[in-house]
Amino acid sequence: MSANVNPFGLLLTALVLLLVALVAAGRRRWRTATEGLVARLLERTSPAGARVVRFEALAGLPAPVQRYLRRVLTDGQPVIRSARLRQTGRFSLRPGEADGRPFEAVQTVTAHPPGFVWDARIELAPGLDVRVRDAYLGGAGSIHAAVATLVPLVDQRDRPELNAGALQRYLAEAAWYPTALLPGHGVTWTSIDEHAARATLADGPLAVDLDFRFDADGDLREVFTPARYREVGGRYVPLPWSGRYARYEAHHGLRLPTQAEVTWHLPEGDFTFFRGRVIGVEYEC
Repeated sequence: MSANVNPFGLLLTALVLLLVALVAAGRRRWRTATEGLVARLLERTSPAGARVVRFEALAGLPAPVQRYLRRVLTDGQPVIRSARLRQTGRFSLRPGEADGRPFEAVQTVTAHPPGFVWDARIELAPGLDVRVRDAYLGGAGSIHAAVATLVPLVDQRDRPELNAGALQRYLAEAAWYPTALLPGHGVTWTSIDEHAARATLADGPLAVDLDFRFDADGDLREVFTPARYREVGGRYVPLPWSGRYARYEAHHGLRLPTQAEVTWHLPEGDFTFFRGRVIGVEYEC
C-alpha cells in the first residue's frame, strides 16, 4: 500500500458511502410502504349517502351545525370521496419543546369508509429527520416512526385505544373535508348549546365522539374530548385533547381552515404538539 494512502480515511469514506446507501434504501422502502397503504385505502373508497349536498337534508340538525354546514358548503356541490392535503408547520415530539421542529406532511383521506394515511417528515437537525406514518384503515389505527427511516421508534397497530384515537382524529379533521359531516355519512349530532354540538361517528363496531364549538359567524373553532388515549409509560391513558382551527379560506367551493393547533391537556399543563397549516388540497368527488 502506498505511503500516501490513509487507511482510516478509506474506512471512513466506505462507512459514509454505506450509510448513504442504507438511508437511500430505507427511504425507498418507506415510500413503497406508504404508497401501498394509500393504494389500499383508495381501493376501499365507495360512494355512500347523497352524491351531492342537499341543504334540505340539514333540517333537524342542531342549529350551530346547520349554520356551519351552510357556511362552508354549497347546495348541490358534489360530496367528497377522497382528499389529499399538503401540510407544513412545527411539531413537538415531547412536552417541553416549546417551539417544536419543522415538519412537512402529505395526508390522504377517504370518506366512505372513513380512513387516512398521514406521511410526515419531522426535522431533527440538518440532514436528519424522523419519518412518521399515522393511518386508519379498515377500522384499525396504526403508527410507525423511525429516525432516518432506519432506526425504529414506534411501530403499533390495531389496538383498541389506538383505533379509537385514530377515528377521533379523522372526525376532528373533517373540517378539511366537511361533506363527511353531513347526515347519512356516519355522523350523528346532539345539541349542547347555541354554539356547540357533539358529533358521534360510527365505523362498524367502533364509535367515537367529539364536541364541536362554533363561533358567532358559524365557523368551527374547536373540537374537544375529555378522553383521547395517549401512551404514557407503555400504557394508554385517556386524557383531555383538543384541536383549534383558524384562517378560513375558499378552496374548491368550500370554506376551509388553513391553520390548526392540536393540544394534549396534561395534568402538568397544556402540551401543544402540532402547529400546522394546509398549503395545498385536492379532492376526488
